[in-house]
Amino acid sequence: MQAPTYELTDTRLANGLRVVINEDHVVPVVAVNLWYDVGSRHEEEGLTGLAHLFEHLMFEGSQNVAKSEHLKLLQAVGASLNATTWCDRTNYFEMLPSHHLELALWLEADRMGALTFSQETLDNQRAVVQNERRQSYDNQPYGGWMEQLQQLAFPPGHPYQHSTIGSMDDLEAASLDDVKEFYRRHYAPNNAVLTLVGDVDTAEALALVERYFGAIPSCPDLVGAPDGTASPIIGEEIRRTIPDNVPLPAVFMGYRCPPFGTPEFDALTVLATVLGGGRGSRLYRELVLEKALVRPSEEFVGAFDFVGGASLLIADLHCAEGVEPETAEAAYDAVVEAALRDGITDDELARARALLTSDVLGHLASLDTRADAFSQHATLFGDPALVNQRVERLLAPTAEDLVAVGRAVMRGDNRVVLTYVPDEAAATEADGDAEAEEQ
Repeated sequence: MQAPTYELTDTRLANGLRVVINEDHVVPVVAVNLWYDVGSRHEEEGLTGLAHLFEHLMFEGSQNVAKSEHLKLLQAVGASLNATTWCDRTNYFEMLPSHHLELALWLEADRMGALTFSQETLDNQRAVVQNERRQSYDNQPYGGWMEQLQQLAFPPGHPYQHSTIGSMDDLEAASLDDVKEFYRRHYAPNNAVLTLVGDVDTAEALALVERYFGAIPSCPDLVGAPDGTASPIIGEEIRRTIPDNVPLPAVFMGYRCPPFGTPEFDALTVLATVLGGGRGSRLYRELVLEKALVRPSEEFVGAFDFVGGASLLIADLHCAEGVEPETAEAAYDAVVEAALRDGITDDELARARALLTSDVLGHLASLDTRADAFSQHATLFGDPALVNQRVERLLAPTAEDLVAVGRAVMRGDNRVVLTYVPDEAAATEADGDAEAEEQ
């Protein structure tokens, strides 16, 4: 299949800000996407969670914008906007009518160059993040699985060993000076990629970017990510059984694997789709349709897009009612072993390629997700035009490549297995807490 090629300009301002523009005049809107090359893997020991905390602080006011006004000003002109944090980046993005581009650029530049800080703001947003941690991790059924997999699958001190949300203790200990220094050393134009996709004129848009961002000084001592080099395999199977307030057992597995951006990661992506992507995958057919051992899922196997030396291939099995986790795990192992022993069929490979191609093309068809893809490839790999090779890279691995990478990664001495089981004591405690809150 011939994927579309997206034309773009790739420019750097004198202060180091990288500006990527892709004109698309189908509809009169523009996607504004700003990636900062900072995520949880850039955090220092004892200061985890700061990257995600900044996702909140960046909406709390800057030199010319009052608290909460950033959101209100954009929403008033019909914009949709948000921000996210991951291990390798933090991104801020909005979609708005193209004749309001100048407003979005002014707002992004004001908080890049002159974010305001106060102890009150820090305390308020720290409390918000801590509550988010309680809701999404600590008090959520199965909520800690990813954090625990990261802790166990990477060696002590590895930049991916801690979660993006950070620890309660580190968040509580962060001082206003810590926050200001984190901002100074990471939120700078020479540590950012600004992408514009949509109904804009490139020359006019660049002039606006220069007007609003050009005077922001670069950071002379940027802090890069620490070395994430790790052994290709964990070297043992690590198991934990976790009694928790969960309705049914579940098994989560993590395999250390090559990082996003490598041919091996591409092959793993295709293999994961063969094994666990959608209702035609091997795991869905055998574990859901034929044996009714696990609850349906559109993705039983997938890999995190980590780039810092190593990544994780994840398998996720939520047991059907009355099924023991050992039974579900054994059936999963049998499916994987058969695929890596007997090989991948031509039909399976064709199906996986079609699904992945459709996913990539659908992703790039939308202005906002296309802008994010350009920012991603510029930030992580130094070249936004690599987006145009994504389909080609996913079509390249052969059936033999899939088997080879599967045998290298999906092995017994290279996985962490977390088994969640219902815990009556935890359920009783949670019910008591809920009743107390209601009262």
